[in-house]
Amino acid sequence: MFRTLAQLISDPTLKGGLAPDPATTFAIHPIQLSRWLEEIWAGGGVASWPQASATPKALGDPAVIDRLKLPDNLRDVGLRSGVRPTSPATTQPAFAGPPALGVDLGPLPWEHMIYPYLVESTGILQIMAEVVRRYVVGETLPTPSVATVAWVRATEELFFRDPPLFHVGGLTSQLRPDAEVNRRNAYWRMFGCDLPHPPRGPIQGQPWKQDTGPGANLRFIELWTDLLRQVWVGIENDRNQVGANPTDPNYVGYLCQTIGELLRLRRRGGLLAREEFAYGAMLSWFHLTVEFDTAVVEDLSAGAGGTGGNPADRLAAIGTRVGIVPPRHARELFELADLLSPVLWFIELDQFSAPANAELLYRSFGTPNPPIRATMNRIIDLWQSATGDRIKDSAVTTSRSAGGAPQAQPTRLPTPTSSTPRFNPAVPAPLGPNANGASAAHRP
Repeated sequence: MFRTLAQLISDPTLKGGLAPDPATTFAIHPIQLSRWLEEIWAGGGVASWPQASATPKALGDPAVIDRLKLPDNLRDVGLRSGVRPTSPATTQPAFAGPPALGVDLGPLPWEHMIYPYLVESTGILQIMAEVVRRYVVGETLPTPSVATVAWVRATEELFFRDPPLFHVGGLTSQLRPDAEVNRRNAYWRMFGCDLPHPPRGPIQGQPWKQDTGPGANLRFIELWTDLLRQVWVGIENDRNQVGANPTDPNYVGYLCQTIGELLRLRRRGGLLAREEFAYGAMLSWFHLTVEFDTAVVEDLSAGAGGTGGNPADRLAAIGTRVGIVPPRHARELFELADLLSPVLWFIELDQFSAPANAELLYRSFGTPNPPIRATMNRIIDLWQSATGDRIKDSAVTTSRSAGGAPQAQPTRLPTPTSSTPRFNPAVPAPLGPNANGASAAHRP
């Protein structure tokens, strides 16, 4: 959400293609940012997304928005965030009064749970948490600018202390006191995946897997990988006019339908909606921090060439400062996070379950919207690079009987086994020793 805010600050209509404004975003007082998140949640987000209006399934029960938001009079009468910039940031931006930024445009969809999972898999949260810790307890990092001091204060206020009472992002309590365990629990339930690095604190075992019952999508990665392979078969055979074409849009649609059903199962009754919103907002703050040569990046001498640089390069340079090495696949993970979020939303909304729509994932010849195919092609490239799963080398499982032709897809979906691979993007290059001295060699 904070990356969206930075874009809205520079281009309130989201139509001008202007570069985001992270400097103004980070200069906003944290209490205003906290209020702004409440306003975005109350606006409905995904539940009121135009593409979702016909099939409101994305949050399990869209009524969860109204039932958990601040009452309108508390939110809208004199207590609005006032986040509407009227001048560029100096020490702190000046803002006009209500209505808050974003309301004029209607609901702003937030990121799918896959976004915070992939961004956190880069190690960014551990690295930036150590940056904040060092700035507030000592002087082992270069002298910060005033803008960096403001960023440190806002980061600590928003993400490393208990949020204000009754806040939509208040996801820690006496019953679930550890924020990192809570995030890992959400990722495990939604995707059946662990983060590829160990927790920061003295956490024994894997408590995020306890008490989940049957509520963990252990088949997600298996089905998702199969979908990528089938889409690649379609891309390879898109222009085939003669000869065999193993592409089966019915099977691609079936995989999309099955993945969507798995994800929606975890959302019944509105479960995980607050977690998805809060974690997506949190990771977008840190993503925005390294997406540009922001004040903290420049103060740590981690610049990467302005807007043309890569966030993974900045993160690696900052990690060197604090002794934490991100995975070498961080570049792919940052890009995957942006691409996968809308794709999984549309899969959850059953947009690709019908065979005719499933073809949009791999067909460009004679198709009015080929960017979908281009997006899937890029996702396949990045996923293959990040995970080591050779999707393009062996796009389908084939078996040949005497005189028989290779099968285009399995006759049934495989059942999970103990040897089923799980997404662990950092396995080829695990994190180095982290700040609390825990071993970086970690496996789910």
